[in-house]
Amino acid sequence: MDTSRAQHAPGGTAPASRVGFRQALAFWFKLGFIGFGGPAGQISIMHQELVENRRWISERRFLHALNYCMVLPGPEAQQLATYIGWLMHRTWGGVAAGALFVLPSLLILIGLSWVYIAFGDVPLVAGLFYGIKPAVTAIVLHAAHRIGSRALKNGWLWSIAAASFVAIFALGVPFPAIVAAAALAGFAGGRIAPRHFTAGGAHGKAGRSFGPALIDDDTPTPPHARFRWSGLARVLLAGALLWSVPMAVLTLTRGWDDTLTQMGWFFTKAALLTFGGAYAVLPYVFQGAVEHYGWLSAVQMIDGLALGETTPGPLIMVVAFVGFVGGYLKSLFGAQALFLAGAAAAALVTWFTFLPSFLFILAGGPLVESTHGDLKFTAPLTAITAAVVGVILNLALFFGYHVLWPQGFAGHFDWTSALIAIGAAVALFRYKRNVIHVIAACAVIGLAAKMLLP
Repeated sequence: MDTSRAQHAPGGTAPASRVGFRQALAFWFKLGFIGFGGPAGQISIMHQELVENRRWISERRFLHALNYCMVLPGPEAQQLATYIGWLMHRTWGGVAAGALFVLPSLLILIGLSWVYIAFGDVPLVAGLFYGIKPAVTAIVLHAAHRIGSRALKNGWLWSIAAASFVAIFALGVPFPAIVAAAALAGFAGGRIAPRHFTAGGAHGKAGRSFGPALIDDDTPTPPHARFRWSGLARVLLAGALLWSVPMAVLTLTRGWDDTLTQMGWFFTKAALLTFGGAYAVLPYVFQGAVEHYGWLSAVQMIDGLALGETTPGPLIMVVAFVGFVGGYLKSLFGAQALFLAGAAAAALVTWFTFLPSFLFILAGGPLVESTHGDLKFTAPLTAITAAVVGVILNLALFFGYHVLWPQGFAGHFDWTSALIAIGAAVALFRYKRNVIHVIAACAVIGLAAKMLLP
């Protein structure tokens, strides 16, 4: 690369002529511990570090990869890290980048889940979570507003959102059926009124340059990233083995109806339904983990979401909490190995949740690299995103019900929790405060309320 171009770059420094695997590994490891703020925050960190500061990849190539990740089910920030790691250092680079994005969060959540389930009745811990629960209700409501303001651009999409809300709230329609119906509506709407179903280009086109980059706009696609049918076949075969072998071992050794086997099967399906981010799939996880399988309670699910919000990594890592609590409470390995059962279940559900994300990148990356034009959301995906808004609103109402009426409508209304929820909503909507700050403040208020109020 001609480093003389660096004189036109901000700061006048040239990008590295090459980035070694260990150097990249150190960055991905660091990212796993500082990736707070949800996908927006994580993508912002990667952009600042990789595009602006280190200049490992150009703005246009970065956004090209991001637009592809945005149309996939799964955590887009983790998939983006996998994509860039794969582009720079082949398959192992992608696997390392994606795994290190998740691993710190998994280990932290296993530790926090154990503290929660083992010491949750201790007054200090109970008081903190008393304040956190109403904060989570406000956070989910804010997520519905945030996604809705971006996705619901016309009456057609508002109608799909309203229909999805009625379907899940009043009729109890399963989340996968809502996704399928929304996709069909989007397919039909894209033909009848295409201009109402073109919500693509969410991240726009690259309009800025931060100077020459190691992977620049005109850098040829490296040989390993070029599409080959043989390469696609190898990735698909490896993915099939990585999924089917663990499932076969679980089925043969523990049986199909065993908790671990059902967790593997359930979270495989969940991984393919995460269009629109983690909040979109939470209703499905709730329906399955709480209502169908009974792995944890509704209140525990709310607490798990709060823990997921306060740890680095993708929010969908809340599935690790679900797995830990389910494995722990079901005593899968006996009463003397409760922590081991929880940790094994958390690791297992993480494996089945994230495996498809790696396959989407390693299989689809070469196709994406064959063109550097901007990708756009299809009409079905636009409709799915609209439906997700209605589903998330239902989730917020459900959480609110369990927080404000702990014993059901026949019991008392919790005015303290209501005031905490209102305060959290004002902080999020009016003052745009950081989610972690809101949770921390509400936890302290909840603890104080438990100590001072009868």
